[in-house]
Amino acid sequence: MTKKRLWTCLAALACVFWGISGLFAKGLFNISASITPIWISQVRMVLSGILLLIFAQVTGKKPLKTMTDKKDAITVIAYGLLGLLPVQYCYFIVVQQANASVATVLQFIGPFFVLFYMVVFEHQVLRAVDVIAAIVAFLGVFFLATHGHFNQLSLTPSVLFWGLISAVGVATNTLIPRRLLDHTSSLVVTGWGLLFSGIALALAHPVWPKIPNNINIFWLMAGVIVIGTLIPFQWMMGSLRYIKPSTASLLDAFEPVSATIGSVIIFGLVMAPIDWIGSIMIICAVLALNWEPKHKR
Repeated sequence: MTKKRLWTCLAALACVFWGISGLFAKGLFNISASITPIWISQVRMVLSGILLLIFAQVTGKKPLKTMTDKKDAITVIAYGLLGLLPVQYCYFIVVQQANASVATVLQFIGPFFVLFYMVVFEHQVLRAVDVIAAIVAFLGVFFLATHGHFNQLSLTPSVLFWGLISAVGVATNTLIPRRLLDHTSSLVVTGWGLLFSGIALALAHPVWPKIPNNINIFWLMAGVIVIGTLIPFQWMMGSLRYIKPSTASLLDAFEPVSATIGSVIIFGLVMAPIDWIGSIMIICAVLALNWEPKHKR
């Protein structure tokens, strides 16, 4: 197997791991009502941030240097609070209130918010495929939220709201650190961003819940941190040295697919045909954003 194929497989597995991390979180929520999205987010972000920064230091990335530059420090903090925090925290709220499948599919429309920003603020020209994809994605969300009925919601307004906020977080998570990543390791940027967002949540909600004495909580939380954060991050970042970003974007489709299949198998999620149609429409619409004719590639 060539390096390119190997890293393509690892990038696909990274997306699968991100998808099933929501299943670990759902398992935690099912154990006790004391386990909340803010608690999982705090623990995940702080521990993952510290581990990534330690790894960055050991591998010579000099993470402390980034915080000595005022402009870089402000960007990192903004990335953590406005990018990573909604991506992580709002996602777990939807997992708790609905399931990992819905949370991942709603978050998957984030690229459309990136497209909106690029059109409005950087004057990117909309292609016909972008407009069609946006309409298809909107219809997909409509089918998922209403089961196709205009007069009722199958998703609560709260789930829809937090799901869309997490999708906005995907956009800010992509846009904010662009300048910083030109001269700073993504390992350092992500490590500091996770740490600052975790600390911010701890300051906003300093009360530590009474967690039941259950060994499964340890293993599920380890899954969220290791399988849902540390391993896929390393695999995806490493794969970008061998595969194109457009290819990595296409592999992102494995995330909502794995979350949906896992929810059906593990938690017995029952999805109506209209739910499958809506989910597939959203996934196909996002993949269409990455499509380019061969003569323009």
